[in-house]
Amino acid sequence: MSIQENPAVLRVIKEALAEDGADHDVTTLALVDPNATARADILTRVPCRAAGIPVGELTFRTVDPTLEIKALAKDGDDLNPGDILLSITGCAASILIAERTALNLMQRMTGIATATRHYTKLIEGTGAVILDTRKTAPGLRVLDKYAVKAGGGTNHRMGLSDMVLMKDNHRKLWRGGDPNRLDQAVEAARAKFPGIPIEVEVETFDELRSALAASPEWIMLDNMPPAQMAEAVKIVNHRCKLEASGGINEQTVRAAAESGVDAISIGALTHSVKAIDLSLEFHS
Repeated sequence: MSIQENPAVLRVIKEALAEDGADHDVTTLALVDPNATARADILTRVPCRAAGIPVGELTFRTVDPTLEIKALAKDGDDLNPGDILLSITGCAASILIAERTALNLMQRMTGIATATRHYTKLIEGTGAVILDTRKTAPGLRVLDKYAVKAGGGTNHRMGLSDMVLMKDNHRKLWRGGDPNRLDQAVEAARAKFPGIPIEVEVETFDELRSALAASPEWIMLDNMPPAQMAEAVKIVNHRCKLEASGGINEQTVRAAAESGVDAISIGALTHSVKAIDLSLEFHS
C-alpha cells in the first residue's frame, strides 16, 4: 500500500484541513477571483532529504481534484536550496486554501527524513541501523514513521500490539513473578502471545544474562556506555539482536554503532523535529 492509499493519511489530511478552516477561507474569498488560475511551486530553501511529497499532492487533490500536480522530486531524494518538490496548476483559490496544510505536513516529514539521514550517515559502515520510536506526534505516527524510512532509517513497532517490549515498569507491575527473573517474564509473555516478537530492556549484565536465557528476539541495552555495549555484544554472541537506547545523540551515535549492536533507537527523530523551510511560490 502506498502512502497515498493509506486511509489514516487521508484522515490526517482531512482533519488538518478542517482545523485550518479550509471550507471558509475568508481572505481568499475576499480577494481572489474564484475563476482565476495560476501555477505555483513548492521548493526548499535549505539542503534536505525529501519526504511527504505524495502527502502534499494528496492534500491539494483533497481540496480540489481538478488541480494538475507534478512531482519534480521523490521521497528519499537529497535536495539543494531552490529545488522544486511539487508544481501545482489550476484554480488559484484552491492552491491558497491547501497551501498551509500541505506545507505543514511536508515540512515536518522532510525534517524527520533529513534528521534520520544525518544519523544514518554518521554510522555508515558499522552494520548498525537507526530505529525510530513511538515518541511521535499524536495522530501523525503513520507520517512520522514513513518519513524515517525516507531518511534511511528503520521502523520499530508501529503500536503496542506489534511486539512485547518489557521495560522496568512492566516488571514492577508483573503479577505473580519475580521481577529479577527476566527469563520467566519472557516465557510468560511467549505463552500468552506465541508468535509475537519479544524485546526486553536491561540495565545490567545480570539482567542481560537472565533475559538471554529465554532467547527473546531482541534485548534493549538501556543507557549503557559504548564500552558496556561492546561487552554485551560479546555476552550475547549473536543469540539475539541488540538495540542500544537512551540518551544517544549525534556526538555519541558512532561509538554506540561501533560497539557491535544491531540497532540504535533515536527518539529525537520524531519528538524533536526541526521542520525544513519549504516555500510555495506563485509564478507571476
